[in-house]
Amino acid sequence: MKLAQFWLKWHLAIAGLALCLLALPGARLFLEASMTRHMLVQFPLLALIGFWFAGALPRNWMRRLNSWNGYGISGLFASALLLALLMIPRVLDLALVDGRIELVKWLALLVCGAAVRLSWQPAGLLVQGFFLGNVLPMMVVVGYLFESSPVRLCNAYLLDDQERLGQSLLWIAAVTGLAWLAILMRAMMRREAATALPTPSEEGPSTTYG
Repeated sequence: MKLAQFWLKWHLAIAGLALCLLALPGARLFLEASMTRHMLVQFPLLALIGFWFAGALPRNWMRRLNSWNGYGISGLFASALLLALLMIPRVLDLALVDGRIELVKWLALLVCGAAVRLSWQPAGLLVQGFFLGNVLPMMVVVGYLFESSPVRLCNAYLLDDQERLGQSLLWIAAVTGLAWLAILMRAMMRREAATALPTPSEEGPSTTYG
């Protein structure tokens, strides 16, 4: 019990330290100076910190959230909705010039990571597939838009950076989709193998030789 409490405290401390480091002006300027680093480095890091924070929630909080988040549906739906809003190019522009939008962006990404942590396992393969079936096509659309647009969609970033981000989003969506299909096929094969194993009653009566 003491070991678990000690680990939770360190869990929370590491997540808090990482959040403070990301909030440093130098780190923020470096990550947000590039559109690619903004979306593909800062966004995942903030979501990962939220993921870590969720692991340190008290048990009574977890019970209340689980009662609201049956089968992980509410949490994954909220995450998909927040990610869709944060991928809007205008939001990226506003986050650079308006501190309130920047704060909302950070809170939204922390909530996304925490929601995935609390929802992924209870969701099961079906709801997980539904979540990825919404998020990955959205990434493909946004990536294609960034890559093929002849004009800058974000005023704060150059066109070549926008194109690079679009290509990266397309690759990430493709690799994630293939990885998910591989996991799904492996799980189905394991389930079929488990159902194919004979039960003790099917093996027939044992024969003893005297």
